[in-house]
Amino acid sequence: MTKSYDVAVVGATGAVGEVMLSILAERDFPVGNVYPLASARSAGGTIRFKDRELVIQDLADFDFSQAQIGLFSAGGSISAEHAPRAAAAGCVVIDNTSHFRYDDDIPLVVPEVNPHAIAGYKTRGIIANPNCSTIQMLVALKPLHDAAGIERVNVATYQAVSGSGKPAIDELTQQTSRWLEGGELACEVYPKPIAFNCLPHIDDFQENGYTKEEMKMVWETVKILEDDSVLVNPTAVRVPVVFGHSEAVHIETREKLTAERARDLLRNAPGVTVMDEPVPGGYPTALTEAAGTDPVYVGRIREDISHPRGLDFWVVADNVRKGAALNSVQIAEFLIREHL
Repeated sequence: MTKSYDVAVVGATGAVGEVMLSILAERDFPVGNVYPLASARSAGGTIRFKDRELVIQDLADFDFSQAQIGLFSAGGSISAEHAPRAAAAGCVVIDNTSHFRYDDDIPLVVPEVNPHAIAGYKTRGIIANPNCSTIQMLVALKPLHDAAGIERVNVATYQAVSGSGKPAIDELTQQTSRWLEGGELACEVYPKPIAFNCLPHIDDFQENGYTKEEMKMVWETVKILEDDSVLVNPTAVRVPVVFGHSEAVHIETREKLTAERARDLLRNAPGVTVMDEPVPGGYPTALTEAAGTDPVYVGRIREDISHPRGLDFWVVADNVRKGAALNSVQIAEFLIREHL
């Protein structure tokens, strides 16, 4: 008989929480009891899991000793308050916020890249889930780094509005409708209209002129690859796409990688699907491939004509699935298989 695990989902009514529940069901994760947790405002409502209706409980009152695993996706301040409380009660926390990512004694994990780091959860009972844009990039970079050693990464991201939550999806929808009707565009989530536009600004600006979203990619890449010699230069852009982040990635390696060798490495890499034909439509996009699916798709693989050891490619993935919920569940799967 397969052992089951009781799982608490913090932020169960949010965009990522809902997908966490659906992925637990889809992947037949060995769940016993599932505890959907949210704010007092949502408590008492119900949410569907498989063929059951589960009652949403108030996070503030929940006894985490009832669960062995906690999947957190309700914002950094919520995790700061409740993740240590859950860990102290014996519930291993997999946290989807940025709050714990840069703590040296908290593992930051992409299962296809550094699953060995999960063992470090024993120090504080918490495992951090990386930023969505970092996750998909590193799934693609890992086999190339292992083969040829990456010296430098230049990346421009094209990130979906779902990364900002449900209010951003609503804003894009409303602005699109208003624009088509010739009306004024109201901006609440973003400082400028996102409909029919691109905003080179995600998260707060830092003293060095980069945004925090961009610096997350710098900090997290070094930590996850366990290699502080890898240089990362990102530009993060919000685009009018609902689900699926896209990235134009340009790398410089210590040893030359041909495009054909890179394709072979990526075809055999876990979590990667290569879609790379130099014909119209022979590449993956957020809408047609990534949205609603699990792989990290890679296309437009080519040798950089401006650098003797340069390689360029295009990476897309569903930011709510692989960029958040799926990665968390994969960590949980590895955790129960190897450690609990």
